[in-house]
Amino acid sequence: MKTISISLFAALLLMGCGNSTQKETTEKPKETVKKTEETATRQLRHVVLFKFKETSTADDIEQVKQAFDALPSKIPLIKGYEWGLNNSPENLNKGFTHCFFLTFNSEADRDAYLPHPDHKVFGDIAGPHIEDVLVVDYWTE
Repeated sequence: MKTISISLFAALLLMGCGNSTQKETTEKPKETVKKTEETATRQLRHVVLFKFKETSTADDIEQVKQAFDALPSKIPLIKGYEWGLNNSPENLNKGFTHCFFLTFNSEADRDAYLPHPDHKVFGDIAGPHIEDVLVVDYWTE
């Protein structure tokens, strides 16, 4: 009985010590953590979905894709870029097949990108082949 009591006391003592040590090393004021994480991780995403005209050929669509691919090298405000083709099995894309995904550091950068001369040239290339476009911008959370 004495051995069980000592073992139980030792276990409780170790559990108590473990929690207080962990609490001291990992707890930070919540305001500081939140501000640091937001500043370090929030990015502005600019999502562009294209629905091409039925009359657009594969070459036309490739020309639009290549013109979009060239924008990050022409407009340094773009901090990230990727694109892809819809492959969702849900069949809810409403004819939108191509997704272009841009990242900006700020709304000011995105706002300067929109009227940028190279973006306007891209619009001239893409415009004749686009039946519809959907754009969504959001801040990452």
